Amino acid sequence: MKNQEKNKSRREFIQKSIAGLAGAALAPSLLRAQEKPAPEKNKILYRTLGRTGIRVPVISMGAQATDIALYGAALDAGLNHFDTANTYNNGQHETMIGQVIKDRPRDSYIITSKVYQAMDQRTGRYRQGVTAEGFIQDVEAGLKRLGIEYVDILELHDVVCKEAVTFEPALKALEKLKQDGKTRFVGLSVHTNEPEVINAAVDSKFHDVILTAYNFRQPHFREVKQAIARAAQAGLGIVAMKTQAGVYWDRERQKQINMKAALKWVLLDENVHTTIPGFTTFDQMNEDISVMVDLRLTEEEKRDIELGMKGGMQGLYCSQCRRCIDQCRHHIDIPSLMRSYMYAYGYRNLPQAKETARPVLEAGISCADCSRCSVRCSIGFDVREKILDIARLERMPDEFLV
Repeated sequence: MKNQEKNKSRREFIQKSIAGLAGAALAPSLLRAQEKPAPEKNKILYRTLGRTGIRVPVISMGAQATDIALYGAALDAGLNHFDTANTYNNGQHETMIGQVIKDRPRDSYIITSKVYQAMDQRTGRYRQGVTAEGFIQDVEAGLKRLGIEYVDILELHDVVCKEAVTFEPALKALEKLKQDGKTRFVGLSVHTNEPEVINAAVDSKFHDVILTAYNFRQPHFREVKQAIARAAQAGLGIVAMKTQAGVYWDRERQKQINMKAALKWVLLDENVHTTIPGFTTFDQMNEDISVMVDLRLTEEEKRDIELGMKGGMQGLYCSQCRRCIDQCRHHIDIPSLMRSYMYAYGYRNLPQAKETARPVLEAGISCADCSRCSVRCSIGFDVREKILDIARLERMPDEFLV
């Protein structure tokens, strides 16, 4: 009996600790109680995804939500393009999408999935031993989880340098999967070093679609915009992610970025064919849908964007410039940890935060042993503090995360 009481106390302690983390992520049942149903009539704006010819709504659905009902509601509301990946929640996100689309006509939805293989943290190149067969096996496993014979778009996940864009085993795998009818089109996703990666994709004349980080908070957004324009002109489909720039200005989630303004800012670039904002509630979905009524920025929205561009507020979004890696004495993959921090405190997506951080933490970090951090972040983050904060996630049991 004493052991049972002790275990109960431990569980309660852990649950309370997690409640304090990332602004106390709410259980789906609590979220649903606050949510509103999707509007009966929605204005859906469509653009053509480059040379693929696929007509997509300018608002598609990213992979932040964990409520399966929200995915069904999004599909019913006209948001028929879902983004997923073989690594999201260890493949469980693909499984959930499979449940959403089950028994629906195959031509009523568009699926983009991504495949990841091990890369060197410092250089961004694929590691030795990565083979075409490894890519193919992971994609085939993903198709089984999705319950479909093919995806519409298959992308190399998290490409960070031009060498990875044209990595021969990856291209060989994508070509075979395309020939075998397991994907209609191929491409890549990029969170960092976007101009180099996008331009390399254009030059390769191989890829059909690019999923890229793009928002008003990027210090180099002009260079990203130019690369996107070149890619669109070459016929590539352009999908924008990280459009909400971290969602909040502060860790405590008291000051929210103007979500509609951030999304409109991206969509005013007509070279962007669709976006995958990470909405997680019905209210957020309806807000994103409402953007399609009128993409023009209001005067207030313009002021909010201009204020954010001036850099007076730090926010949670890491620009992923990667300058920190060589500054670090131990060459830690700091950008991935900063993305993890954003997922936890901005999106309240603890599973994805853990998933993003885990490979870096398993490789070993030495921040606690450093008396002075050698990294000087280009946007002013206290890197050591954020890393030690996010490292706590790995010690939290997955079964307590909501």
